[in-house]
Amino acid sequence: MKILGLQKLTLLDFPGRVAAIVFTGGCNFRCPFCQNSSLVLAPQSVPEIDEEEFRDFLRRRRGLLDGICVTGGEPTLHADLPKFLASIKEAEYLVKLDTNGTNPAMLESLLEDGLLDYVAMDIKAGPKNYARVCGLSVLSEASTNRVSSATASACSDSSGAAADGNGSGQAASIDHLLANVRRSVDLLMHSGIDYEFRTTVVKGLHSADDFKEIAAWLSGCRAYFLQAFRDCPEVLMEDHPFSAFSDGEMKGFLAIVQKKIPQAALRGL
Repeated sequence: MKILGLQKLTLLDFPGRVAAIVFTGGCNFRCPFCQNSSLVLAPQSVPEIDEEEFRDFLRRRRGLLDGICVTGGEPTLHADLPKFLASIKEAEYLVKLDTNGTNPAMLESLLEDGLLDYVAMDIKAGPKNYARVCGLSVLSEASTNRVSSATASACSDSSGAAADGNGSGQAASIDHLLANVRRSVDLLMHSGIDYEFRTTVVKGLHSADDFKEIAAWLSGCRAYFLQAFRDCPEVLMEDHPFSAFSDGEMKGFLAIVQKKIPQAALRGL
C-alpha cells in the first residue's frame, strides 16, 4: 500500500476518537474544489512513507490513539486496501474510511470482513448535478488549467474506456459511477456500522436544488453533515471562482435538508 501522507494526530476526523490520518493517492473524480490536488493529479510526485515506518508508528502510539482514518485520494481504488486495513486492525486500532462511494464491491467486502468501524462517504451534489461537481462533465473556460486534461483522464479511468467524440462514452461512465454511488449509499444505510454522509458546500457549484434532491435521496440515513468550502493553495482548479456560502445561506440549506433528515447538521461553521 502506498502511503503518501501521515497526520499523526486528529481530534476531529474520527468522531469521538483520538486518531491519526493516512493519505492514499489517486482518484477517479476530478472535483474542481478538491483540496488534495497533488494526491489526485500527481500522486507519483508525493514522497512515500515506508510501510515498516508506519507499522512502527502504530506500535509506538498504541494506547495513545484509538483509531486510524484512511483517506485520499480515493482509498478504494487500491486492490491492497483490505490487507492494509487488516494490518491496522491487527495492531488493535479502529478504522475509519473516507470514500466517494464509487467502489461498492470493495466497500461491501470490507464491511463483510469486519475491517471498518466508521465510514464517511462524500455526497458531492444532488444526482442531477453530480457529474459537474465531480469534474466529470464538460468544464467551463475558467477551469482549463490543471483540471481540464485530468477530467478527461478521470472519465476514461473510471469506465475503462475513453469517451468517444459524441460524449456517449463519458455519459456511460458517469451513469456507471452514479449507480455505484447509489449502491454504496444503500450498503451503508443497511450495514449496521457507524457512518456519515457529508457534502462540502461550494458557492459556484451548489444551489438549493441540490439539497432538495439530497434530502429525498438520503432520507432515513443515520447522519448527514453540510460542511463549508475552505479555500487553499492546493485546490484543484487554479484561479477558481469558488467561495464559501455565508452562515445564513448554510443554515438555509440545512433547513431544506432537515425536512427529510431531521438530525442533519452543519460542520465547521
